[in-house]
Amino acid sequence: MIAKLKGLLDETGADWAVIDVSGVGYLVHCSTKTLAVLGEVGGACTLYTDLQVSETDMRLLGFAEAAERDWFRLLTQVQGVGSKVALAILSALSTGEVQAACSNGDAAMIARANGVGPKLAGRIVNELKDKAGALPGGGMVGAAGVAVTPAGSASADAVSALENLGFKPAVAARAVATAQGELGEDAGEGDLIRVALKRAAG
Repeated sequence: MIAKLKGLLDETGADWAVIDVSGVGYLVHCSTKTLAVLGEVGGACTLYTDLQVSETDMRLLGFAEAAERDWFRLLTQVQGVGSKVALAILSALSTGEVQAACSNGDAAMIARANGVGPKLAGRIVNELKDKAGALPGGGMVGAAGVAVTPAGSASADAVSALENLGFKPAVAARAVATAQGELGEDAGEGDLIRVALKRAAG
């Protein structure tokens, strides 16, 4: 599986780009947000990728950030959400906005994307609500509106620890976000877990 491409931007279209990697051109479908940050044709660029294979098609999707790729994979797990719909959502909203919408059950925000009706938007937020709070690298947003840093950080490890203790991902993420808001950005994992446990249990 192709996980990442690093090369030169050869050509772009409305929803795609061609990345030249050592003379081989890869056609990659992208959100408008990813296309906007690729830079000028001929310049160096890096894309995280996801390869989707069906009976009739093989498609390479490209993302400027790993978090966007993670959300794409999560969105396409929802019945009725294919790669085009997922890219439309990620074109209309940032990963942080998608995460906040799912965490808060805000179907109207998801429905802002082209091709996403109220029924499908409702299904997306319902199915992803419990998963939204702890998606690695997704720019987690807790109930207090405090951003939690990406996977590999003390906050992400604290969320994982609470999940291991039986708390749902969304509950764990909100508790850790609240704890980080109280303790500050430099708080250690142990302190975050201690305070977050109190918030989650309360």
